[in-house]
Amino acid sequence: MIGPRMLRLAVFAAGTVGGLSGAAYGLLNEQSRRARRVIGPPTSGPLRADRVHYPEGHETRVPASHGDAEPLELAILGDSSAAGLGVDLPDQLPGVLIARGMAEELERPVALTTYAIVGTTSRELSLQVDSVLSKPPRLALILIGANDVTSRLPIRASALLLGQAVERLTAEGVAVVVGTCPDLGAIRPIPQPLRAVVRSVSLALAKAQRRAVEQAGGHAVPLADLLSPEFLTRPAEFFSHDRFHPSAAGYEAAATMLLPTLCHAIGAWEGAPVPSAPTRSSAAEARRPTRRLIARLNRHLRRRADA
Repeated sequence: MIGPRMLRLAVFAAGTVGGLSGAAYGLLNEQSRRARRVIGPPTSGPLRADRVHYPEGHETRVPASHGDAEPLELAILGDSSAAGLGVDLPDQLPGVLIARGMAEELERPVALTTYAIVGTTSRELSLQVDSVLSKPPRLALILIGANDVTSRLPIRASALLLGQAVERLTAEGVAVVVGTCPDLGAIRPIPQPLRAVVRSVSLALAKAQRRAVEQAGGHAVPLADLLSPEFLTRPAEFFSHDRFHPSAAGYEAAATMLLPTLCHAIGAWEGAPVPSAPTRSSAAEARRPTRRLIARLNRHLRRRADA
């Protein structure tokens, strides 16, 4: 998800919702500062486990049944959620979970290479694509979007940059799957009404990302729609100790949602038909701020500012 140092910028995203008064803006700015103090900076960087992963999970001895199988090359691009910031062990990294899951499904080794960098926005994604295309893999997974919200990158520009990255990869024969922007409203240390604002912006970005990815020939998985109920109802289990990035359980849930589409993208899914992803879940729709809600927030915040 987003880095704590970027939280101070989340308030500027309120402008994309529209209608917030000066008093509301001032209170949201104070709330973003308070959230930064509660969350604090990351205490360590992400772990790494880039290597060939086998169906049985054995890393030091190639099973006889897979000794002649050519590894499927899998690249992971994006931000801290792609890098796996928040887990305690390499085996809990999302890339490892996905690589091993695909190895089991495909019954062949999967060579994992992680290009993701903590704090990355769609502006910097092209640099990761440059590295990937030096030796194009068969499959690429991109997880990005949260830092775009907090860095004030306009939704249209963010989606355009992502679409361009996907198009560059697909043009070189790389199958691409994108996990779209998560629901930042699930992060409890962000107080209301700031949480409602970043939720609205993150969901709008996810929708724009999905259109851009599919137009560029990629496959989009709407993580906010699929995972928000779990993160909202079980935050202690699905968030890490920093209460900000996913925990091992959170990453495992995301990997489970991504795996069928990743296999389908390379024509290798042999399970049940991959269901069509929802355009917007009923849970997310029910939480979407409306103009009426923004008006109520303005009245409430003005009263608090005048008190």
